Amino acid sequence: MMYDQTRARQSAGQTPGPAGRRSPGPEPLLRSDEQDKIVQRLRHALNTFTDTPLEALAEAESAFNEAIEQLVNALAERRRLLRAGWQEQDPETQSDELRHALRQYREITQRLLHI
Repeated sequence: MMYDQTRARQSAGQTPGPAGRRSPGPEPLLRSDEQDKIVQRLRHALNTFTDTPLEALAEAESAFNEAIEQLVNALAERRRLLRAGWQEQDPETQSDELRHALRQYREITQRLLHI
């Protein structure tokens, strides 16, 4: 296997050239700003644990509860959109759309099972 100097010089977040591109990954369930807020709260809890352990645990629990609530809401919205997209389709004429919806259900369910 040869050493690829071009790829080695790319930063971790940089997109590879055309030969190395992959299809985009699954859409995140939570927006990055929502994730960042929760992560910041957890970091704060970790950083303050030594001085105020009970308050730090309460903050961590609150961040966990917020993450759960946001995930449940995001999943409910995703389910609503998926259902609206296929529920009124004629199965005979819209099999591609139904197949796409089935793939989306499978992808989301598999992601949940790997948490």
